[in-house]
Amino acid sequence: MNSIDVKSIDDKVSKFIEERDWDQFHSIKNLVMALSVEASELVEIFQWSSEEVSNQVNDDEKLKQKVSEEIADIFIYLMRIAKKSGIDIEKSCLDKVEANSQKYPVSKSKGSSKKYTEL
Repeated sequence: MNSIDVKSIDDKVSKFIEERDWDQFHSIKNLVMALSVEASELVEIFQWSSEEVSNQVNDDEKLKQKVSEEIADIFIYLMRIAKKSGIDIEKSCLDKVEANSQKYPVSKSKGSSKKYTEL
């Protein structure tokens, strides 16, 4: 995966929103609801697909474009929520990976889909 220039994306999204005077509608609650809708739209793409089809997104340009658009919407809303909440996404992700490594030690979780409470 390529490195993501979050600052550049945030600057462009912020300008887009500012030009349209949409920040007034971007309460954290509304952004979370919009994020949920966009995540559901991503789910809808795969709703009746087989596991095999879902794993072949890269081979189907039309499907890949749909998935790409929904991922972009999700990422933009997630960035807006984090920004309005004063949350550093990078730090949060790294902290979560560390916490999960404690919950799911390799010795107990490797090859298992069990929740940490069942290991």
